[in-house]
Amino acid sequence: MTDKPERGGYVLDPESPAEMARLIQLDRFMTQGMGGPLAGVNDFSSIHNVLDMACGPGGWVLDVAFEHPEIEVAGVDISKIMIDYANARARSQNLTNASFGIMDVTKPLDFPDGSFDLVNARFLFSTLSREQWPPFIAECTRLLRSGGTLRLTELIDGGATNSPAKEDLHALFCEALWRTGYGCSVNGRSIGVTIMLPRLLRIAGYQNIRHLMHALEVSTGTEAYSDFYRNSEIIYLLAKPYFLGTGVTTEGEFTRLYEQMLIELLSDDFCGMWHYVTALGTRP
Repeated sequence: MTDKPERGGYVLDPESPAEMARLIQLDRFMTQGMGGPLAGVNDFSSIHNVLDMACGPGGWVLDVAFEHPEIEVAGVDISKIMIDYANARARSQNLTNASFGIMDVTKPLDFPDGSFDLVNARFLFSTLSREQWPPFIAECTRLLRSGGTLRLTELIDGGATNSPAKEDLHALFCEALWRTGYGCSVNGRSIGVTIMLPRLLRIAGYQNIRHLMHALEVSTGTEAYSDFYRNSEIIYLLAKPYFLGTGVTTEGEFTRLYEQMLIELLSDDFCGMWHYVTALGTRP
């Protein structure tokens, strides 16, 4: 197996301003596609303290804090640049119920047991290696009060498009993840995390396990298209060193696929759909 990437094991550099800009944009249109930041949570009467794991630039935390001023919402991330940005946004929006701190979610966090009523995490397939998922869920469980909710959202293999080059790049990304120990694919042809989430929750003793499916159309002319295009444009450039470092492609082949993808995404007949799943469980 290829060695894990540097930067504390993260696939993309968490201190990159370009990555922060991408995550700000991604957070917005993915949340919209889910119907709001707390889709799947129907009863807020017992929710007073919420934690977002690997919160990035803090969009999810700020959305929840704005919609629910009665709830204290915290976010943690390994990136100083993103936490600084998130704190600045909270101050500028006068969201006194939102707070952020620098912590590594792959390690035990500096919170007492049972500190939160809901723990949320989204799109950690390139943050947690496959061996880190069980201890991560155990740490979330430690942080939850009895009856608290763990809410996990992950991509179903990036969805599907009619761009051959985009599909080829995504296939290379899946193989690179697999080679470096990320995702739960059996053969490197998918990300494979979503199919494991309910089982991981059952093993950890959660009850009332359920899941929601989300589909976000990103075809030309749709509301999410421009955000999807920009995300695709940025993420593959940022991931280029990762692609080359894992040996899944050459620089020449990567450049050819990347340039062809941009052409295909700009076509009038481009079609695409992103699919993702939210799994929820109750701590007994």
